[in-house]
Amino acid sequence: MTVETTDLGIPEDAIKRLNTMRPGQASSLFTSDLSVNEFLLVREAGFRPLGLVLGSSIYHVGIQFGRWSKNQELTTLSAAMYHARELAMTRMEAEAQALGADGIVGVRLEIEFKEFGENMAEFIAVGTAVKADESHPLAPPGHSWLNNKGQPFTSDLSGQDFWTLLQAGYAPLGMTMGSCVYHIAHQRFWQALGNAGQNVEIPQFTEALYDARELAMSRMQDEAEALAAEGIVGVQMLSLPHRWGGHTTEFFAIGTAVRPLRADHIIAKPTLVLPLTD
Repeated sequence: MTVETTDLGIPEDAIKRLNTMRPGQASSLFTSDLSVNEFLLVREAGFRPLGLVLGSSIYHVGIQFGRWSKNQELTTLSAAMYHARELAMTRMEAEAQALGADGIVGVRLEIEFKEFGENMAEFIAVGTAVKADESHPLAPPGHSWLNNKGQPFTSDLSGQDFWTLLQAGYAPLGMTMGSCVYHIAHQRFWQALGNAGQNVEIPQFTEALYDARELAMSRMQDEAEALAAEGIVGVQMLSLPHRWGGHTTEFFAIGTAVRPLRADHIIAKPTLVLPLTD
């Protein structure tokens, strides 16, 4: 079976590359951006790499006007930053499905603002598509590595963390994320003057950053619940100013949703290794 066309914006050159990399093809070789150690641990975990998969979206991030004297989410910008990443992720997942993958490991999400257009950025998702061994030693009978949406799992965990997760009896479901672009109100002149030379909390700043992070976290948790996950591991909370100036920041929450493979979770105990050379 070959990939012929897609409505997801995958270019023809990518389709040709994927068709030559499918298992069973004469020239099927894998590509991966995993380090050597990560590659070997992924193989040890019972998965073999199929190929590097990526998705891209060049997106114009619009502007939004509001009352700059108050704390507020800039919902137009929040929606833009989320949708652009979602497009890139969807195209990466489509490439993995074209290879017949069970999942994608080591996923990275990157943003690069371009010089050829004001407020224009490329959103990139890249990772290594993997396929589970036919008789995976850790999977219960009848287990499918696809998530409840019938898609390959995605994970931004390192190869070491991926191996540890599986050994402990958990499986990744998908990367979940939440975005909130938030404007932090400017202090009035007399407020700023009154704080000069003092150690004092700035409540409006505290409330703004707290609220923005909570919105990003709650949206990430909503995605995990939609995947019927037990929890989210490896969560990162990022503050990304981009090009909006000092009072507007994107708060981005991202992690890997997981589910149990079995009822008991045996965690491998770390061992001490002493070098024999100086």
